[in-house]
Amino acid sequence: MSEYLHAVRNGEIFEITLDKPKGNAVSAELSRDMGKLFAEFRDDPSLRVAILTGAGEKFFCGGWDLSSVAEGEEFIGDFGEGGFGGFIELPNLNKPVICAVNGYAIGAGFEMLLRSDFVVADESAQFWLPEAQLGVAPDVATFLLPKLLPRQKAFSILMTAQRLSAQELMDLGLVNTVVPKGEAMSAARELAHELIKAAPLSLAAIKEAIELTEGLTFAESYAALRAKEWPAFMAMLDSKDAQEGAKAFLEGRAPEWTGQ
Repeated sequence: MSEYLHAVRNGEIFEITLDKPKGNAVSAELSRDMGKLFAEFRDDPSLRVAILTGAGEKFFCGGWDLSSVAEGEEFIGDFGEGGFGGFIELPNLNKPVICAVNGYAIGAGFEMLLRSDFVVADESAQFWLPEAQLGVAPDVATFLLPKLLPRQKAFSILMTAQRLSAQELMDLGLVNTVVPKGEAMSAARELAHELIKAAPLSLAAIKEAIELTEGLTFAESYAALRAKEWPAFMAMLDSKDAQEGAKAFLEGRAPEWTGQ
């Protein structure tokens, strides 16, 4: 595993920290190692929520490592099963991923946030996509921003290298919470503990359904559900936890989830 990654198990929370001078930039090799960590998180039933952050106060992630690019690393190269950053393309990752943004999120470091499930940002964080001014184009952001934002705003962010504050991104709906400087990680842990209160199979069903219905109409979504095409959703409906939730509510107690 890369020396630039630190992974800590904090109970049911898996905390991954990028720690690569200068700027926490990610090469293909580092991305592949991140993918291994996120696969470990996905496959371990004792882990419920992942938090990704950057070491230091200045950078969350400086994006693609330009020194690797200068050495010939391919734009569409082998970034691992999970894609750039380890999780954005990882199959069957039906658990929440929180990004705790403690500084600059640049280029692909910004794009990773668009595929996370929650973003908690330090008030001093800044976000921008410089690719067009470096002779290339963003990929993930080009795919997703026009779906998430008005067309003109998406073009502005994609084409002008406009820097955005954490508050501006929250106003656009791309950040969940803005917190005082230095508190992104503690706020992310607080959010993770809230998520752990929910049944693990319920969270998996929600995430699966969101992914699989992204390009479907409402009618098509219900048709897929009635055809029982969603394995995580079906596992949730047939689970002991679904019965436990109802019993706990009626008995006025906290449910005890087993993930079964």
